[in-house]
Amino acid sequence: MIRISIDAMGGDHGPGVLIPALLTVAQRRTDVRFLVYGREDAVRPELNKYPKLAAVTEFFHCDIAVRMDDKPSQALRHGRWKSSMWKAIEAVKNGEAEACISAGNTGALMAMSKFCLRTMATIDRPAIAAIWPTARGESVVLDVGATIGADAHQLVDFAILGTGMARALFGMERPTVGLLNVGVEEIKGQEEVKEAGRLLREAGKMAMDYHGFVEGDDIGKGTVDVVVTEGFAGNIALKTAEGTARQIGGYLRAAMSRTLMAKIGYLFAKGAFDTLREKMDVRRANGGVFLGLNGIVVKSHGGADAEGFAAAIELGYDMVRNGLLDRIEADLDLFHARHPQATRSSELADEN
Repeated sequence: MIRISIDAMGGDHGPGVLIPALLTVAQRRTDVRFLVYGREDAVRPELNKYPKLAAVTEFFHCDIAVRMDDKPSQALRHGRWKSSMWKAIEAVKNGEAEACISAGNTGALMAMSKFCLRTMATIDRPAIAAIWPTARGESVVLDVGATIGADAHQLVDFAILGTGMARALFGMERPTVGLLNVGVEEIKGQEEVKEAGRLLREAGKMAMDYHGFVEGDDIGKGTVDVVVTEGFAGNIALKTAEGTARQIGGYLRAAMSRTLMAKIGYLFAKGAFDTLREKMDVRRANGGVFLGLNGIVVKSHGGADAEGFAAAIELGYDMVRNGLLDRIEADLDLFHARHPQATRSSELADEN
């Protein structure tokens, strides 16, 4: 059985959306169990609507819910031990759950996850990895918001983390990896990116194939399986892609309802439009995985509906089922055994 802890108080819609998502996942995955953390007066009425969840769900009352506008430092200082977010993360630390899912405050979730689970031995900073729909299928893109301004060693770590995720999620032996840059030429870009490219080229035989630099349009093309960048650029790219998908969807709906002939044409082409809508559905790619921690934490979009939150839960499920942490640890050990000069402990990074 795979046990997943749920912060039921996170997100824009709270338990009213999160609890139905659990039922959806339970119907699809027969080997999943849920540990749900939240305020009883908010969560219990929603749980009672779905009797079939009782057999696979254990509920724990928590006095505090982290607000979406709380600063990470506030969330850590004020009552974190009693919050639903902390308890859900702590369940992973204590071995009571294999993954934690929350739609709550991203900064608070990252701060609590790092404080509670700690980073892996050779990781300076964790990263948030997203699944990106592409013309060829799907790619892993990281970092999309955890680390603003990464150095060369951190970018190399991100490449190793993303490779482990691609191997676990896509079943690949040697995913291709690219560094996001302003051009594909080796002379272009910031010094940190160029240095990371040199380190990856000289890494020797690893569980990845380093492709080189990629540009923004290569993400959607699916040029590589793993796109590596720092969190500022990655977050902007992610939000731009989500907004563009919604914009195009709005254009299509307006165009198809403008005239009678357009409506008739839509009926004939409905199958094609349904396929397009499915590919552009941002809910299918919902869920950012916190990589580099001693545990699996998945951040769902705060505005996700039940289907979107279910996708985030299933992402965490797949990471556990396919041994994400073991794959990452093996890849990190191999790289740092060959390149001890690139090893910098997370404790040293925190001191600096």
